[in-house]
Amino acid sequence: METKRCSFWLPNKKRFCANTLLNGSLFCGNHNSRPEGQWIQCPVDPSHSVLEQNLKSHVKRCPFLKQVQSLSNQPFYQKGINAGSDGEQLDEEISGINDSRLLTMTVSSEMKRNALHKMNVPEFCNLIEKIESVHESLCKDIQDSFQMPEVCSLWIKSKEEERKLPFQEKHIMQQASIVGNLENFGVLKNSLGRKPSTCEEQVEGKEDGVSTVIEFGAGRGYLTQMLADCYGINRVFLVERKAYKLKADRSLRQNESLTLERLRIDIEDLNLNAVESLQGVPFLATGKHLCGAATDLTLRCCFPEYRKDSSEQFTANINFGGLAIATCCHHLCQWKHYTNKKFFLDLGMTKEEFHAVTWFTSWAVDATHDSDFPDTTDCVSHLQSIKEQGNGYSDGVEKILSEMEATKRAALGFKCKWIIDIGRLMWLREHGLDAKLVRYVPPNISPENHLLLAKPLN
Repeated sequence: METKRCSFWLPNKKRFCANTLLNGSLFCGNHNSRPEGQWIQCPVDPSHSVLEQNLKSHVKRCPFLKQVQSLSNQPFYQKGINAGSDGEQLDEEISGINDSRLLTMTVSSEMKRNALHKMNVPEFCNLIEKIESVHESLCKDIQDSFQMPEVCSLWIKSKEEERKLPFQEKHIMQQASIVGNLENFGVLKNSLGRKPSTCEEQVEGKEDGVSTVIEFGAGRGYLTQMLADCYGINRVFLVERKAYKLKADRSLRQNESLTLERLRIDIEDLNLNAVESLQGVPFLATGKHLCGAATDLTLRCCFPEYRKDSSEQFTANINFGGLAIATCCHHLCQWKHYTNKKFFLDLGMTKEEFHAVTWFTSWAVDATHDSDFPDTTDCVSHLQSIKEQGNGYSDGVEKILSEMEATKRAALGFKCKWIIDIGRLMWLREHGLDAKLVRYVPPNISPENHLLLAKPLN
């Protein structure tokens, strides 16, 4: 008997779907219309949704249950330790601090956009003016710092000769500039004179440097591979919640003088103090393109205690040796995770305006990136006549956004990205660190070119 197939027509393939039908339906599970009811994120794994009335039975048989239980049994797992909350460090009157439902709710891009469209025109124009003013006062002195250390250049050349270069040129430029900035900032010691293809020789002055690296959002671990090969790092921790082909791991494990440990865990749930092999060990924290809130989760992970000394200043983690985080995907940032909520509140911006700022950042990466025009384009002047009309502008905010020129949209997006990262920079300085924010590659290499650097004060 021939198996009946799904009746959903696939226009691109010009055929019907070949999946098996669900019982009592003409369609497969992928194409069957969703039943009416309240769909909520699965508490076991939020990558999928489930009907609220089926939740109790679903959590017992969710296909991700065993995997999640295995990860949560790790000694360094502590649910939500680095998550933050809607009311962190603020008065309890701030909306949401006593509502546990809000602490787990993620504000989607669609929700951010809809909230923005509901603003009246004067409110929207006022928000744009705030963004322009803050960018003008705080973000004008950010420097370019495009680095290519000689040791990295030699390493790249040797890999090319061996035909073992595992990634594209744009990634090489980013990784080399990250480690070059760490060297210039005094976190990594000068490694000139070492052979880049081996890690057996000792780096001059290494006893004063950091020999342990934790790469957050490590993926395949290529940034750490460059660090280990070029700077003699001898202990590596790769933090990643997903399973990847471990190409760099295989190369790193061939080095007998290096210890490698993968921590399969979400940064949000990682208690660094519970990692036994890290006890009392000074470490360098790195991350190449930590998307959205992952940057904030990493900062909290490195500085889990909010201690103040007698002078009312935060004290840094005594095991902290340095930090380099390339931020990205600011449109995914969440108020509940953001480290420096006070920064935005002191600027007169609300939680809703913060989410609008994060939504604007997606415009920055929609533009062409062969010039630096977005940092200098004025986004306010064309709104003046609209602001004068006030609520008389009947088409509303949605119409204003759709009519903005591409250059002005990109400019607004870039400015919002800088403001978000400036708040993180100030948070690091408040925690007793020497910190700075730079552009570490040109925009034609990557428009996501912000690098946060920090080290203990001397």
